[in-house]
Amino acid sequence: MASEIKRIVVYCGANVGNNPAYVAAAVAVGRTLAEQGIGLVYGGGGVGLMGVVADAALAAGGEVIGVIPEALKALEVEHKGLSDLHVVPDMHSRKAMMLGLADAVIAMPGGFGTLDELFEALTWSQLGYHRKLCGVLNVAGYYDHLLAWIAHSVDVGLVKPANLGLIVAGTTVDEVLDGLRSQPFPLDKKWMGR
Repeated sequence: MASEIKRIVVYCGANVGNNPAYVAAAVAVGRTLAEQGIGLVYGGGGVGLMGVVADAALAAGGEVIGVIPEALKALEVEHKGLSDLHVVPDMHSRKAMMLGLADAVIAMPGGFGTLDELFEALTWSQLGYHRKLCGVLNVAGYYDHLLAWIAHSVDVGLVKPANLGLIVAGTTVDEVLDGLRSQPFPLDKKWMGR
């Protein structure tokens, strides 16, 4: 049974990185979401991969909702052309609002903030705070080591095998979207996946 996805929160870098594949992937994500009628929820910045994905979605006629903390408005240069921009007091509020507005997650290449957001979303799914799958867009092998570490954490018994089902990894946005739509949520309400 396919899951209906109206909005996706995309986590990605406030920098573009040094591999042109990251920018190309951000353009593809923004454009694809808009073309499929899926709203983009993201960090609200106009710089880095965040700005690229937002601009691509807007150029394709998509809905783009930004959520940015007051303290980061200047640093991340808030995007001025969004469908909606929420200014929140802090990072905790930002992450909670972004997840609350979306039906699923896609993590693109990014730094510490991207990983923080991804793992908080995974943890909240694992604990039953929400039932949202997390996509990992593994552009040019960016997440190879992270995905290997996640598998290792299962192998050594620190993460339950069922929790691997919370993650949908792919090398293209279409692969990730297909997985997010088709993969059933792996945890039931009685077992929190600890």
